[in-house]
Amino acid sequence: MERKIEKKWYMIHTYSSYEKKVKADLEKRIQTLELTDKVFRIVVPEEEIKEIKNGKEKIVFRKLFPGYVMIEMEAVREETNDGIWYSVDSDAWYVIRNTNGVTGFVGIGSDPIPMEDEEVATILRFLGEEGEEKPEPKEEIILDFKAGDMVELLEGGFAGSVGEVNNIDLEHGKVKIMIDMFGRMTPVEIGVNEVKKVMS
Repeated sequence: MERKIEKKWYMIHTYSSYEKKVKADLEKRIQTLELTDKVFRIVVPEEEIKEIKNGKEKIVFRKLFPGYVMIEMEAVREETNDGIWYSVDSDAWYVIRNTNGVTGFVGIGSDPIPMEDEEVATILRFLGEEGEEKPEPKEEIILDFKAGDMVELLEGGFAGSVGEVNNIDLEHGKVKIMIDMFGRMTPVEIGVNEVKKVMS
């Protein structure tokens, strides 16, 4: 039987919305209990989204795997005739497993199964963790109006005018508004973040 020590990534399951708290608590406990030679990195994979709502832009972070945290640990690789097995340090396992908000490791029973190296590399590249350029935030437009609603134009030559939403083109981020000009309904095309719903 051949034994070798390697660094492997594991997924731990947490209560929903506890991911960041689990990461912070684990980092503290690993430091305090001097397990930094067994547990190396803890990552909550999330992507940046540029949300446009009510004409205002804000950056929000959305978890890629809600309820999961990635953790890089020392693992002992054992190769036998039956295959390759990985085992983690029992003290580190105990500390992680008994951290508030953690429900367990992803694996079989109580045995953690390491993530595939390619899968980890892809996630870390996406997160900009491996010296890669972080991707630009994805844009997500959240509209509080729909066709038929009355909106006020915030920008351009018609700023302050009120009209009815005729058509929304999310792909191009445009909205067509019918406004009353000199007694005639006239279509005006404007960016979706340049209008706000008129409260009735």
